[in-house]
Amino acid sequence: MIVYRLSRKRYAEDLSGRGAELAGGRWNSKGTALVYTGQNISLCMVEVAVHLPLGIVPKDYELISIEIPDDEIQELETYKFDWQSALTLSITKELGDEFAKKSEKLVLKVPSAVVQGEFNYLINPKHPKIKKVKIKKIEAFGFDDRLFLR
Repeated sequence: MIVYRLSRKRYAEDLSGRGAELAGGRWNSKGTALVYTGQNISLCMVEVAVHLPLGIVPKDYELISIEIPDDEIQELETYKFDWQSALTLSITKELGDEFAKKSEKLVLKVPSAVVQGEFNYLINPKHPKIKKVKIKKIEAFGFDDRLFLR
């Protein structure tokens, strides 16, 4: 399966999960390394946009196409809680941390909080099978100014 990631040019080849490890995210606590990717390019673009202040057009971004093995994808079994709420961030972080710690599968499929019905794929860079993850293509990516300038 091919998934996508948008990042600044200097991090385009970095699949260490260091950024998420330092900052944490919706699906991981600080100290847990994960590489966040999206099922399609448009989802990645929206995921970047929601984290930037209005009026700031991202520059120097690269689109990374990444191949992940289909047989190494784990899906969350249930979404029986309001996982999109900021009040449940501790639960989603715990789920991602547990996934990384157990290291049963290489990739965790999680719902996007930004686009209903779409999914992000979290890669565990410390998994023994990480070498099965392959960067297939890196190319410059430009954001449309209309998304940020209003």
